[in-house]
Amino acid sequence: MDLESIPGVGAKTARALDELDDPERALESGDVAALASAPGVTVGRAARIARGAIRREHDDPGGFLATDRGREIYRQVLSLCQDRTVTDYAAHRLETLYPSSRQSRIQEVQNFSRRAIERDPGSAVLEALEGVEPLERPGDVRVRDRCLATTDAERYAEAREAIPEISVEIVEDAQGLAELARGYSTVVAIDESFAGVEVEGDVQVRPDALADPADVVPERPLAFFARNRERLRAAVAVHRAIDGGGGDTGSQLDATVDLDALENGLERLDDDGTVAGDPELDRLTVAVDDLDAVAGVAESVANDRLREAIEERDVTIEGADLLSLVERGAGVDSLLSRELADEFAAAIEAAHEHLVDALDLDVGEAELARHVFDDEPTFPVERDENATARLREELTVARDRRAAQLKRDLAADLAAQREGAHGLVRSALELDVELAIARFARDFECTMPEFVWDGGDAEGTGFAIEGGRSPVLEEPLEAIEPVDYAVSGTTLLSGVNSGGKTSTLDLVASVVVLAHMGLPVPAEGVRLRRFDDVHYHAKTQGTLDAGAFESTVREFADLATGGEGSLVLVDELESITEPGASAKIIAGILEALAENGATAVFVSHLAGEIREMAAIDVAVDGIEAVGLVDGELEVNRSPVKDHLARSTPELIVEKLAQEGNAAFYDRLLEKFE
Repeated sequence: MDLESIPGVGAKTARALDELDDPERALESGDVAALASAPGVTVGRAARIARGAIRREHDDPGGFLATDRGREIYRQVLSLCQDRTVTDYAAHRLETLYPSSRQSRIQEVQNFSRRAIERDPGSAVLEALEGVEPLERPGDVRVRDRCLATTDAERYAEAREAIPEISVEIVEDAQGLAELARGYSTVVAIDESFAGVEVEGDVQVRPDALADPADVVPERPLAFFARNRERLRAAVAVHRAIDGGGGDTGSQLDATVDLDALENGLERLDDDGTVAGDPELDRLTVAVDDLDAVAGVAESVANDRLREAIEERDVTIEGADLLSLVERGAGVDSLLSRELADEFAAAIEAAHEHLVDALDLDVGEAELARHVFDDEPTFPVERDENATARLREELTVARDRRAAQLKRDLAADLAAQREGAHGLVRSALELDVELAIARFARDFECTMPEFVWDGGDAEGTGFAIEGGRSPVLEEPLEAIEPVDYAVSGTTLLSGVNSGGKTSTLDLVASVVVLAHMGLPVPAEGVRLRRFDDVHYHAKTQGTLDAGAFESTVREFADLATGGEGSLVLVDELESITEPGASAKIIAGILEALAENGATAVFVSHLAGEIREMAAIDVAVDGIEAVGLVDGELEVNRSPVKDHLARSTPELIVEKLAQEGNAAFYDRLLEKFE
């Protein structure tokens, strides 16, 4: 795949995406999390890249939303879905859903939406989702206690690329290996020629090492799982909640991972990537850390025993014996050996037992510990530093060997789960996307729209909405009166002020935008054609100056000459200039749009004048006010077909006529006929 052919992807971004394990899969599936794991690519940027890849796949030129107001409606309905996500990922993932004119794209998302709206999340699932985030790559892992060794320059370059976490050294012969072994705890020789070479130190000959990096550097997979441990646990909790009935999700998630094995592996892993929960490793670690302190206490134990023994004994030495000891240069040690041999042996044994018990040494280690205190009588008793160092070295080697083996074992177990772990998190994050759509559909009582595709009976079809409630109204759903409205061709929408004409346009725009995104729509039923684009012109505040007026007319000129398949929604275009001129201009625009087969709804207070000036039969619908109740309009929000709605002034005059002075008010009412 030529990554630079994707809209918005330059050379630098393409190089970053190339570092992903499978960039094509990530792009084709819209996997924002995977794309965002590329160096320097944020989640928001990943969503834009995914959207560009989708457009390329469906040969979608974009530009469906042709006006600012149309784009505002899109952002509003998208935000309503995003507000119902739990994770930041899902909010960004929804950015890949956009209104498209391509049938293939609409149907692709519709299939996703139909599955999504079947889901009904429970609180346990939503709570578990709060901890799920896209998996991250750990920072650079550097291991300094081991190295790779080779005699070949090409092999050297291959090793550095395959296992960058450790040093790679070039040596000439076995002597070079021996020198490396003095500086590294482990040397891995990767040349077959070193087979059978015996070198002092931990030197392993492994020609296949580059094929299994995790065995040489288990820190690599362990760092990944340590960095993402809580995210993985949260993803497991999501799946557990589903399996445990935490919500009727319609179907279980697709997870090709052994949850028990993954949880067990994560339990054995510490935050720093080391292995946790192994009693033997813990014993050896404590023994190394506490050796000096425990040896000091053991010294005190021996000396206290000897001091007590000396204080309790009356030692009698004949003069000849004392003279003999002095002549031989003997001191207190000889005296201890002759007079307190048993007590000294007991004191040394007590020190040894304390050392063994306090450090929990095994049989072999205990034997080494015997040399820490010399059997030759002396006072005060002092440990042998050389023997202590040998014991420390033995314990350290055993600890490191145990840790390395545990790392390799755990890394092997977890490495086998890595691909499944990615799928586990992806499916949990995608579940959040589906649940957001499901919650939006439930909150706004949505249904899937029915499209009339090209090649069917699309000609002459516009849209038909039954029981629609505008999602962009800042009202509770139950407070919004359902609207039925259907339009085919070009139509003028009349009605009283504050009767709901603009809200009706917002409803139509919202339904059409959501439908072309492939999402459910807030209505009891919707049938519509596939539109090429949407031109929604909001009400202009005040009369435009000459330049702005010219620009507006030019825009409609372009639309009128190429607007086949367009949906045009216009709110009170007459406000751009004088009422008389506006009626003429709107009549001409409607004529051109009708000739091109566009679907259009123009809200206007000049519907009667426009209809009279138009050279074609222009449909006029009306949002009719039933009357005035306590000074407030009572309105039927669903437009009445082929009906020019009465104005608010007419209703007021009619009400006054019923109260008195009928002759005067009847004369005024005649002017409205």
